Amino acid sequence: MTTFQTLAILITLAACASYLNHRFLRFPDTIGLMAIALGMSVLLLIGGEVGFVPIKTISGFVSSINFSETLLHGMLAFLLFAGALHIDLEDLRQSKTPIALLATIGVVIATAVTGLLFWGGVRLMGFEISLMYALLFGALIAPTDPIAVLGIIKTVGVPKQLEVTITAESLFNDGVAVVVFLTLLAVASGQDDVTGPAVGWYFLKETIGGSLLGYGLGWLFFHLLKSIDAYHVEVLLTLSLASGGYALAEWGHVSAPIAIVVAGLLIGNHGRSHAMSHITREHLDTFWELVDQILNAVLFLLIGLELIAIPLKWWQFGIGLMTIFTVLAGRVIGVALPVSALRQRYEFLPGTIPILTWGGLRGGISIAMVLSLPATVEKELLLVVTYVVVVFSVLVQGLTFGKFMRTVLKPANQAASEEASNAGNLSA
Repeated sequence: MTTFQTLAILITLAACASYLNHRFLRFPDTIGLMAIALGMSVLLLIGGEVGFVPIKTISGFVSSINFSETLLHGMLAFLLFAGALHIDLEDLRQSKTPIALLATIGVVIATAVTGLLFWGGVRLMGFEISLMYALLFGALIAPTDPIAVLGIIKTVGVPKQLEVTITAESLFNDGVAVVVFLTLLAVASGQDDVTGPAVGWYFLKETIGGSLLGYGLGWLFFHLLKSIDAYHVEVLLTLSLASGGYALAEWGHVSAPIAIVVAGLLIGNHGRSHAMSHITREHLDTFWELVDQILNAVLFLLIGLELIAIPLKWWQFGIGLMTIFTVLAGRVIGVALPVSALRQRYEFLPGTIPILTWGGLRGGISIAMVLSLPATVEKELLLVVTYVVVVFSVLVQGLTFGKFMRTVLKPANQAASEEASNAGNLSA
C-alpha cells in the first residue's frame, strides 16, 4: 500500500470518527476520537475471532504504520509548535520556577518512584522483570503528553495559573524524559560509555542546545515576518520553521521538541505583537488551529487502532490495570515534592497537587517511546501496560478532569465567596 493510500484511509477514518463524535457522543475531540477508534478495534477483533473480518489484513495495515517514527519524527513538530503559539510569555515567566522543577526534578522523581513500584508490583504478582526495564517504563510513562493535555485543557475551565503550569510543563518535560529514557536504555543494552559526566553532557547538549537553537530560529523568522506583510507567505514561513527547525535540531542532535517549543513561544508572542498585521494573525491562528485539529484527529485515531496490532495477553492486561495506580502514585509524588518545596516562595491554588496529578495525561508520546524499544520479552509486557495506562489516562482522567477540578476547587471558591460577602457586609 502506498503512503498516499495509507494517508487517505487514516484521514477518511478520522473524518468519520470526528463526525460521529460531534453528532452523537459530543466528547472532547481527542477523547471522542480515541473512544470511537478503540470501540472499532474491539469490534474488529471480535469479528476476526468469529471469522467475519480479515483481521490479519487489518492488523498488517496498522502494523505497517510506524507509529514511533510518525509521531516522534513528524507530527510532533507541528503539534508542539501549534501548542506553543498560544502560551503567554508573561504568564510563563511568573511560574517559570515551578514549571522548570516539575519538568525536570518532577520527571526524574516520577521515573524512579513509578519504576520501583512497577518492579515490586510485577514481582508480587508472580512475574519477573529486570529493574532496569521497570525504570525504563517509569521514564517513558513519566512525562505528561502535551498533545493529550492541550486537547483536554481547551474544553474545561481551568484557572489561568494552573492552565499555564499544566500546559507549559507538558510542553517542556519531553526533553528531560527522553534523556532519562535513552540513558536507561543504554544501561539496559550494556553500553560501556554511560557515565555521570557523559549523561550530564548529553542532558545539557539536548536541553540547552535545543533552547538556543529554538531561540535563534525564532528571532530569525521573527525578522523575516516583520519585513513583509503577506499573510500567505508568513503562514508558510511558520510552517517551514516548525518542520525545518525540528529536522535541523534532530540533525544537530539537540532536543527538537524543546527547540520547536521555544521558537513557537517567540513567534506566538513577539512575532504576533510586533511582526504581524491583524489579518495575518487571524489567518495564522486559523491555519494552525486546523493543523492542530487534523493531526490530533489522526493521532488519537491511531492510538485507538493500535489495539489491533498489540499482542494482548490477559495476564499482561491485569498488570496494566495494577500499574494505573502505580503511575498515579509516581505522578503525585513527582508533583508533591517540587510544589511543597516551593510553597514558601510561591502561592499555589488550593488543590494544585491533586489537580496536577489527575490532569497529567499520558498519550501518544509514551506509546511511541515504548515502540522504539528493541524487540525483547520485556517490550511485549511494557507495550501492553503502557497502552492500558494511556487508554485509562485519556478516557477516564480526561473525561472526569473538569468535574474533578471543580470538586477540588469548590471549597476554595466557597471560602472566597464568603470572604467577599463578609467584606461587603462590613462596608455596608
